[in-house]
Amino acid sequence: MHAFHFTRRRLAQGVALLAVLCTASWAQAQNAWPQKPVKIIVPFAPGGTTDLLARAVAPELSKAFGQQFVVENRAGAGGNLGADVVAKSAPDGYTILMGTVGTHGINRALYPKLPYDPFKDFAPITLVAAVPNVMVVNIDKAKAMDIHNVKDFIKAAKAHPGQFNMASSGNGTSIHLAGELFKSQTGIFMAHIPYRGSGPALLDLMGGSMDVMFDNLPSAMPLIKSGKLKALAVTSAQRSGAMPDLPTIEEAAGLKGFEASSWFGLLAPAGTPADIVNRIQQELAKSLNTPAIKEKMLAQGAIPSGNTPAQFATLIESEHKKWAVVVKASGAKVD
Repeated sequence: MHAFHFTRRRLAQGVALLAVLCTASWAQAQNAWPQKPVKIIVPFAPGGTTDLLARAVAPELSKAFGQQFVVENRAGAGGNLGADVVAKSAPDGYTILMGTVGTHGINRALYPKLPYDPFKDFAPITLVAAVPNVMVVNIDKAKAMDIHNVKDFIKAAKAHPGQFNMASSGNGTSIHLAGELFKSQTGIFMAHIPYRGSGPALLDLMGGSMDVMFDNLPSAMPLIKSGKLKALAVTSAQRSGAMPDLPTIEEAAGLKGFEASSWFGLLAPAGTPADIVNRIQQELAKSLNTPAIKEKMLAQGAIPSGNTPAQFATLIESEHKKWAVVVKASGAKVD
Protein backbone atom coordinates (compact mmCIF):
# COMPACT_ATOMS: atom_id res chain seq x y z
CA MET A 1 0.00 0.00 0.00
CA HIS A 2 2.76 2.42 0.96
CA ALA A 3 4.68 1.37 -2.15
CA PHE A 4 1.60 2.14 -4.30
CA HIS A 5 1.20 5.63 -2.80
CA PHE A 6 4.89 6.28 -3.23
CA THR A 7 4.84 5.18 -6.88
CA ARG A 8 1.73 7.24 -7.60
CA ARG A 9 3.29 10.31 -5.98
CA ARG A 10 6.50 9.83 -7.95
CA LEU A 11 4.49 9.36 -11.15
CA ALA A 12 2.58 12.61 -10.54
CA GLN A 13 5.84 14.43 -9.90
CA GLY A 14 7.31 12.95 -13.07
CA VAL A 15 4.33 14.07 -15.17
CA ALA A 16 4.53 17.58 -13.69
CA LEU A 17 8.26 17.73 -14.39
CA LEU A 18 7.72 16.52 -17.97
CA ALA A 19 5.07 19.23 -18.48
CA VAL A 20 7.49 21.89 -17.22
CA LEU A 21 10.27 20.57 -19.47
CA CYS A 22 7.96 20.48 -22.52
CA THR A 23 6.77 24.05 -21.86
CA ALA A 24 10.36 25.19 -21.39
CA SER A 25 11.58 23.46 -24.56
CA TRP A 26 8.61 24.90 -26.55
CA ALA A 27 9.43 28.39 -25.25
CA GLN A 28 13.09 27.79 -26.07
CA ALA A 29 12.17 26.68 -29.59
CA GLN A 30 10.05 29.81 -30.02
CA ASN A 31 12.85 32.06 -28.83
CA ALA A 32 15.35 30.18 -30.99
CA TRP A 33 13.31 30.88 -34.14
CA PRO A 34 14.54 31.22 -36.82
CA GLN A 35 17.00 28.32 -36.90
CA LYS A 36 16.96 28.04 -40.70
CA PRO A 37 16.15 30.31 -43.70
CA VAL A 38 12.64 31.78 -43.90
CA LYS A 39 10.81 31.85 -47.26
CA ILE A 40 8.85 34.91 -48.32
CA ILE A 41 6.50 33.71 -51.06
CA VAL A 42 5.71 36.34 -53.70
CA PRO A 43 2.58 35.21 -55.61
CA PHE A 44 3.60 37.05 -58.80
CA ALA A 45 6.46 37.05 -61.30
CA PRO A 46 9.66 39.07 -60.63
CA GLY A 47 9.69 42.75 -61.56
CA GLY A 48 6.37 43.90 -60.09
CA THR A 49 5.78 45.92 -56.94
CA THR A 50 4.97 42.84 -54.79
CA ASP A 51 8.37 41.44 -55.75
CA LEU A 52 10.18 44.78 -55.31
CA LEU A 53 8.79 45.28 -51.79
CA ALA A 54 9.55 41.69 -50.75
CA ARG A 55 13.15 42.12 -51.92
CA ALA A 56 13.37 45.44 -50.06
CA VAL A 57 12.27 43.96 -46.70
CA ALA A 58 14.00 40.55 -46.95
CA PRO A 59 17.53 41.91 -46.24
CA GLU A 60 16.16 43.98 -43.34
CA LEU A 61 14.60 40.91 -41.74
CA SER A 62 17.74 38.84 -42.44
CA LYS A 63 19.77 41.48 -40.61
CA ALA A 64 17.33 41.67 -37.68
CA PHE A 65 17.12 37.91 -37.09
CA GLY A 66 20.58 36.75 -38.19
CA GLN A 67 19.03 34.25 -40.61
CA GLN A 68 18.32 34.47 -44.34
CA PHE A 69 14.85 35.58 -45.50
CA VAL A 70 14.65 34.30 -49.08
CA VAL A 71 12.18 35.56 -51.70
CA GLU A 72 10.53 32.85 -53.79
CA ASN A 73 8.23 33.72 -56.72
CA ARG A 74 5.21 31.42 -57.11
CA ALA A 75 3.15 33.15 -59.81
CA GLY A 76 -0.22 32.12 -61.20
CA ALA A 77 -4.01 32.47 -60.94
CA GLY A 78 -3.98 36.17 -59.97
CA GLY A 79 -1.83 35.49 -56.91
CA ASN A 80 -4.00 32.60 -55.70
CA LEU A 81 -1.41 29.91 -56.39
CA GLY A 82 1.28 31.44 -54.16
CA ALA A 83 -1.22 32.44 -51.47
CA ASP A 84 -2.55 28.88 -51.37
CA VAL A 85 0.99 27.48 -50.96
CA VAL A 86 1.40 29.59 -47.80
CA ALA A 87 -2.14 28.84 -46.53
CA LYS A 88 -1.28 25.12 -46.61
CA SER A 89 2.27 25.46 -45.20
CA ALA A 90 3.27 24.46 -41.67
CA PRO A 91 2.52 27.28 -39.18
CA ASP A 92 6.11 27.32 -37.93
CA GLY A 93 7.26 30.76 -39.09
CA TYR A 94 9.41 29.44 -41.94
CA THR A 95 6.99 30.25 -44.80
CA ILE A 96 5.30 33.66 -45.05
CA LEU A 97 3.45 35.49 -47.81
CA MET A 98 3.80 38.94 -49.31
CA GLY A 99 0.05 39.27 -49.72
CA THR A 100 -1.73 41.99 -51.68
CA VAL A 101 -5.05 43.75 -52.00
CA GLY A 102 -5.72 41.12 -54.71
CA THR A 103 -4.99 37.98 -52.71
CA HIS A 104 -6.69 39.24 -49.53
CA GLY A 105 -9.08 42.03 -50.52
CA ILE A 106 -10.42 41.27 -54.00
CA ASN A 107 -10.13 37.61 -54.98
CA ARG A 108 -12.78 36.25 -52.60
CA ALA A 109 -15.40 38.35 -54.40
CA LEU A 110 -13.98 37.68 -57.88
CA TYR A 111 -13.35 33.92 -57.87
CA PRO A 112 -16.32 31.60 -57.20
CA LYS A 113 -13.91 28.88 -56.04
CA LEU A 114 -10.98 30.29 -54.08
CA PRO A 115 -8.62 27.51 -52.86
CA TYR A 116 -7.95 29.32 -49.56
CA ASP A 117 -9.86 31.49 -47.09
CA PRO A 118 -8.16 34.91 -46.84
CA PHE A 119 -9.41 35.29 -43.25
CA LYS A 120 -9.34 31.82 -41.67
CA ASP A 121 -6.18 30.48 -43.31
CA PHE A 122 -3.81 33.33 -42.43
CA ALA A 123 -2.34 35.20 -39.48
CA PRO A 124 -1.81 38.83 -40.57
CA ILE A 125 1.64 40.14 -39.58
CA THR A 126 1.86 43.71 -40.84
CA LEU A 127 1.00 46.05 -43.71
CA VAL A 128 4.31 46.77 -45.47
CA ALA A 129 3.19 49.58 -47.78
CA ALA A 130 0.30 51.20 -49.63
CA VAL A 131 0.75 52.49 -53.17
CA PRO A 132 -1.33 54.26 -55.80
CA ASN A 133 -1.72 52.73 -59.24
CA VAL A 134 -0.85 54.72 -62.32
CA MET A 135 -2.48 54.71 -65.76
CA VAL A 136 0.29 54.20 -68.31
CA VAL A 137 0.06 53.86 -72.08
CA ASN A 138 2.37 52.68 -74.82
CA ILE A 139 4.37 55.65 -76.19
CA ASP A 140 3.77 54.82 -79.87
CA LYS A 141 0.04 54.24 -79.35
CA ALA A 142 -0.24 57.60 -77.56
CA LYS A 143 1.48 59.36 -80.49
CA ALA A 144 -0.57 57.52 -83.15
CA MET A 145 -3.87 58.24 -81.39
CA ASP A 146 -2.92 61.79 -80.26
CA ILE A 147 -3.33 60.88 -76.56
CA HIS A 148 -1.93 63.49 -74.16
CA ASN A 149 -4.26 63.00 -71.16
CA VAL A 150 -7.06 60.80 -69.77
CA LYS A 151 -9.81 62.64 -71.68
CA ASP A 152 -7.89 62.08 -74.96
CA PHE A 153 -7.61 58.39 -74.09
CA ILE A 154 -11.36 58.03 -73.45
CA LYS A 155 -12.11 59.85 -76.71
CA ALA A 156 -9.74 57.60 -78.69
CA ALA A 157 -11.10 54.41 -77.10
CA LYS A 158 -14.69 55.44 -77.92
CA ALA A 159 -13.74 56.33 -81.48
CA HIS A 160 -11.85 53.03 -82.00
CA PRO A 161 -13.77 50.30 -80.12
CA GLY A 162 -11.92 46.98 -79.85
CA GLN A 163 -8.53 48.55 -80.60
CA PHE A 164 -7.20 48.82 -77.03
CA ASN A 165 -5.67 45.93 -75.08
CA MET A 166 -5.43 46.40 -71.32
CA ALA A 167 -2.65 44.47 -69.57
CA SER A 168 -2.74 43.49 -65.89
CA SER A 169 -0.57 41.56 -63.45
CA GLY A 170 -3.32 38.94 -63.16
CA ASN A 171 -7.04 38.45 -62.67
CA GLY A 172 -8.27 40.00 -59.45
CA THR A 173 -5.32 42.27 -58.84
CA SER A 174 -5.94 45.95 -58.11
CA ILE A 175 -4.29 46.57 -61.50
CA HIS A 176 -7.05 44.54 -63.17
CA LEU A 177 -9.87 46.01 -61.04
CA ALA A 178 -8.66 49.60 -61.54
CA GLY A 179 -9.07 48.99 -65.28
CA GLU A 180 -12.52 47.41 -64.81
CA LEU A 181 -13.60 50.36 -62.67
CA PHE A 182 -12.32 52.75 -65.36
CA LYS A 183 -14.21 50.83 -68.07
CA SER A 184 -17.47 50.81 -66.11
CA GLN A 185 -17.27 54.53 -65.27
CA THR A 186 -16.36 55.67 -68.80
CA GLY A 187 -18.39 53.17 -70.84
CA ILE A 188 -15.40 52.23 -73.00
CA PHE A 189 -14.35 48.71 -74.02
CA MET A 190 -10.80 47.37 -73.57
CA ALA A 191 -9.82 43.71 -73.90
CA HIS A 192 -8.30 42.57 -70.61
CA ILE A 193 -5.14 40.47 -70.94
CA PRO A 194 -3.94 39.04 -67.59
CA TYR A 195 -0.24 38.21 -67.02
CA ARG A 196 1.58 36.37 -64.22
CA GLY A 197 2.84 39.64 -62.72
CA SER A 198 3.61 43.26 -63.63
CA GLY A 199 7.09 42.46 -64.95
CA PRO A 200 6.03 40.53 -68.08
CA ALA A 201 2.97 42.78 -68.60
CA LEU A 202 5.14 45.92 -68.63
CA LEU A 203 7.52 44.34 -71.16
CA ASP A 204 4.63 43.76 -73.58
CA LEU A 205 3.23 47.23 -72.88
CA MET A 206 6.58 48.76 -73.86
CA GLY A 207 6.81 46.39 -76.83
CA GLY A 208 3.44 47.49 -78.20
CA SER A 209 1.37 44.30 -78.01
CA MET A 210 -0.43 45.91 -75.06
CA ASP A 211 -1.77 49.49 -75.07
CA VAL A 212 -2.63 50.48 -71.50
CA MET A 213 -2.12 49.34 -67.92
CA PHE A 214 -3.10 50.58 -64.44
CA ASP A 215 0.14 49.43 -62.84
CA ASN A 216 1.40 49.93 -59.27
CA LEU A 217 3.43 53.15 -59.22
CA PRO A 218 6.73 51.69 -57.85
CA SER A 219 7.18 49.22 -60.73
CA ALA A 220 6.02 51.66 -63.45
CA MET A 221 7.88 54.76 -62.22
CA PRO A 222 11.37 53.94 -63.60
CA LEU A 223 9.81 53.33 -67.05
CA ILE A 224 7.83 56.59 -66.86
CA LYS A 225 10.92 58.57 -65.83
CA SER A 226 13.06 57.03 -68.56
CA GLY A 227 10.42 57.91 -71.19
CA LYS A 228 9.56 54.27 -72.03
CA LEU A 229 5.91 54.67 -70.98
CA LYS A 230 3.53 57.63 -70.95
CA ALA A 231 1.79 58.26 -67.60
CA LEU A 232 -1.66 59.87 -67.69
CA ALA A 233 -2.89 59.84 -64.07
CA VAL A 234 -2.76 58.11 -60.69
CA THR A 235 -5.74 56.06 -59.48
CA SER A 236 -5.60 57.19 -55.85
CA ALA A 237 -7.88 59.78 -54.22
CA GLN A 238 -4.92 62.17 -53.79
CA ARG A 239 -1.88 62.89 -55.93
CA SER A 240 1.30 60.96 -55.17
CA GLY A 241 4.18 62.76 -53.45
CA ALA A 242 6.54 60.77 -55.70
CA MET A 243 4.99 62.26 -58.88
CA PRO A 244 3.10 65.37 -57.73
CA ASP A 245 2.59 66.74 -61.25
CA LEU A 246 0.50 63.72 -62.24
CA PRO A 247 -3.25 64.34 -61.71
CA THR A 248 -5.66 61.83 -60.19
CA ILE A 249 -8.12 60.14 -62.56
CA GLU A 250 -10.94 62.02 -60.81
CA GLU A 251 -9.17 65.34 -61.54
CA ALA A 252 -8.17 64.40 -65.09
CA ALA A 253 -11.46 62.95 -66.29
CA GLY A 254 -14.05 64.12 -63.76
CA LEU A 255 -14.77 60.54 -62.64
CA LYS A 256 -16.19 61.28 -59.20
CA GLY A 257 -14.92 59.11 -56.35
CA PHE A 258 -12.58 57.09 -58.55
CA GLU A 259 -10.07 55.30 -56.33
CA ALA A 260 -8.21 52.02 -56.82
CA SER A 261 -5.05 51.89 -54.76
CA SER A 262 -2.96 48.86 -53.80
CA TRP A 263 -1.43 47.55 -50.62
CA PHE A 264 1.06 44.84 -49.70
CA GLY A 265 1.61 43.06 -46.41
CA LEU A 266 3.14 40.02 -44.76
CA LEU A 267 0.96 37.14 -43.61
CA ALA A 268 1.77 33.77 -42.03
CA PRO A 269 -0.25 30.54 -42.10
CA ALA A 270 -3.03 30.46 -39.48
CA GLY A 271 -1.80 28.95 -36.24
CA THR A 272 1.68 30.47 -36.45
CA PRO A 273 2.70 31.27 -32.83
CA ALA A 274 1.79 34.84 -31.87
CA ASP A 275 5.32 35.31 -30.54
CA ILE A 276 6.80 34.78 -34.02
CA VAL A 277 4.16 36.98 -35.69
CA ASN A 278 4.79 39.81 -33.21
CA ARG A 279 8.58 39.58 -33.49
CA ILE A 280 8.46 39.87 -37.30
CA GLN A 281 6.05 42.81 -37.08
CA GLN A 282 8.14 44.64 -34.48
CA GLU A 283 11.43 44.23 -36.36
CA LEU A 284 9.89 45.20 -39.69
CA ALA A 285 8.19 48.26 -38.18
CA LYS A 286 11.60 49.38 -36.87
CA SER A 287 13.17 48.95 -40.33
CA LEU A 288 10.33 50.70 -42.16
CA ASN A 289 10.73 53.69 -39.84
CA THR A 290 14.45 54.15 -40.47
CA PRO A 291 15.06 57.26 -42.61
CA ALA A 292 16.92 55.28 -45.32
CA ILE A 293 14.13 52.74 -45.95
CA LYS A 294 11.35 55.29 -45.49
CA GLU A 295 12.88 57.74 -47.99
CA LYS A 296 13.63 54.97 -50.50
CA MET A 297 10.03 53.71 -50.42
CA LEU A 298 8.48 57.18 -50.60
CA ALA A 299 10.71 58.00 -53.59
CA GLN A 300 9.35 54.88 -55.31
CA GLY A 301 5.76 55.94 -54.67
CA ALA A 302 5.11 53.56 -51.76
CA ILE A 303 3.93 54.70 -48.32
CA PRO A 304 5.52 52.44 -45.66
CA SER A 305 3.44 51.20 -42.72
CA GLY A 306 4.48 48.48 -40.25
CA ASN A 307 1.14 48.47 -38.37
CA THR A 308 0.17 45.82 -35.79
CA PRO A 309 -1.30 42.41 -36.70
CA ALA A 310 -4.70 43.51 -35.31
CA GLN A 311 -4.67 46.74 -37.36
CA PHE A 312 -3.70 44.81 -40.50
CA ALA A 313 -6.51 42.28 -39.90
CA THR A 314 -9.03 45.17 -39.64
CA LEU A 315 -7.73 46.65 -42.92
CA ILE A 316 -8.07 43.30 -44.72
CA GLU A 317 -11.70 42.98 -43.58
CA SER A 318 -12.64 46.54 -44.62
CA GLU A 319 -10.87 46.19 -47.99
CA HIS A 320 -12.71 42.96 -48.74
CA LYS A 321 -16.06 44.73 -48.16
CA LYS A 322 -15.02 47.69 -50.34
CA TRP A 323 -13.78 45.60 -53.26
CA ALA A 324 -16.75 43.20 -53.16
CA VAL A 325 -18.90 46.22 -54.08
CA VAL A 326 -16.50 47.23 -56.91
CA VAL A 327 -16.37 43.67 -58.28
CA LYS A 328 -20.18 43.45 -58.29
CA ALA A 329 -20.54 46.86 -59.97
CA SER A 330 -17.96 46.03 -62.64
CA GLY A 331 -19.49 42.63 -63.39
CA ALA A 332 -16.01 41.09 -63.39
CA LYS A 333 -15.85 37.34 -62.68
CA VAL A 334 -13.11 34.76 -63.08
CA ASP A 335 -13.80 31.01 -63.27
